[in-house]
Amino acid sequence: MTVRSILNTKGHQIMSVEPDAKLAAAIKLLAEKKIGAVLVMNQSRVEGILSERDIVRVLGERGAAVLEAPVSEVMTRKVVTCKETDTVAEIMETMTTGKFRHLPVIDNGKVVGLISIGDIVKWRVREYETEQEALRDYIKTA
Repeated sequence: MTVRSILNTKGHQIMSVEPDAKLAAAIKLLAEKKIGAVLVMNQSRVEGILSERDIVRVLGERGAAVLEAPVSEVMTRKVVTCKETDTVAEIMETMTTGKFRHLPVIDNGKVVGLISIGDIVKWRVREYETEQEALRDYIKTA
C-alpha cells in the first residue's frame, strides 16, 4: 500500500503556522487540534516542522520565556518528506531510521498532506483486521 491510500482514508488536511508565529500560539493549535506536529510554512513553502519534541526540548533549555519566541527559533529546519507513491514500508523505514513521527507528503512540489506514525498504525491495524475477517469467511465456507 502507498501513502496515497492512507491520505485518501485520513484526508489531506494540513495544519500550519507561519515562521513568525509565537510558540505559544503554535502550542495552542496543537492542543486544539489534538495533533503532535504542525508544518511551518511561508505562503506555500515549507520552512520547517514543529513537533512536541521540539517544544519540550526548548522549554527544558530556555524555560517558559521561550513561549513568546517565534516558531522559527524552535522548529526543525531539515524536513524529511515523502511522496504519495511511497509505500507504507518505505515511510516506516524512514521514520524509524530518522527517529521522527511525522512526514509531510509532497506532490509536484506542493504539500498535499501530513502522515503520522499514528496514521500508519491505524492503517496497519485495519489491514490486519480485514485480512483476519477474510480468513474467517474463507474458513466458514470451506
